[in-house]
Amino acid sequence: MAYMITEDCIACGACEAGCPTNSISEGDQGIYVINWETCVECVGYYDEPQCASVCPVDACVPDPNHPRKR
Repeated sequence: MAYMITEDCIACGACEAGCPTNSISEGDQGIYVINWETCVECVGYYDEPQCASVCPVDACVPDPNHPRKR
């Protein structure tokens, strides 16, 4: 699955810097968003999704509405 950022986001920006596909950007609501079309869960780059590993409030979670492209 692609990842998504929940409303728990505190807009710290930690997730954006670590994304290898530049899929994370600041959204209209002041929280960050992940482009599910380009999110690859860091497969091929890292052993685990970097957004989830650096998020201080655990706001980066798998998006059940967007399965990962294989």
